[in-house]
Amino acid sequence: MRDGTDATQEFYSRYARLYDLIARRTPGVTGLRESVADALDPKRGDVVVDMGCGTGANFPYLRERVGPSGTVVGVDFTPGVLAVARDRIDGEGWENVHVVRGDATRPPVGEADAVLATFVSGMLADPAAAVRTWAELVGPDGRLAVGDLGRSTSPLGRPLNAAFESLVRASTPPGPGRRMESPSALLDERLVAAHSELERLCTDVRRDVRALGFARVRGGTVGDGPNRGGT
Repeated sequence: MRDGTDATQEFYSRYARLYDLIARRTPGVTGLRESVADALDPKRGDVVVDMGCGTGANFPYLRERVGPSGTVVGVDFTPGVLAVARDRIDGEGWENVHVVRGDATRPPVGEADAVLATFVSGMLADPAAAVRTWAELVGPDGRLAVGDLGRSTSPLGRPLNAAFESLVRASTPPGPGRRMESPSALLDERLVAAHSELERLCTDVRRDVRALGFARVRGGTVGDGPNRGGT
């Protein structure tokens, strides 16, 4: 019997090309990825790790910011999406962009100056613990950024929450999550956990809300000490 991880990998591998189109061509998604890269704010020459990189939709924005002397490393556990990411890297001739198969909660990366994760928090059983792991990886003065989707609390977006719920259910891999009464409720819970932990750990936090309140972005500098950047 396959476990949930096998089913998730098969799901995203099967739809990797479709997912790539959605990840790059959905109206407004370019602005969202720019916002996350701005919130991360890496320096020229930095090593940036894109956790749950998928097909590499973030790579152009990260590479632009770290420059030719920097390095972008994508981490994902799904072979199909990594194959698309590798094709993109080869097609663009990016010698300073690399991908590695691995778990974002236990990243196979020795060191990094900055870490970002887009649309990843909702897939993790303990997103706050993952954010702490990423903070340990970059260390004090390293940069973290997360960008996620959740139900809108905006007066303009709230009437569309039912449609959002349907999209979340349709895009949920097979398993218990698809059978939940409200998969988006779990998505919201995990989003809050990840973003709250980043707020606790980081200073000078940048925040952005986009897409009628459905997209939330946070990025900051990891602090030093037991409470890091929070109070």
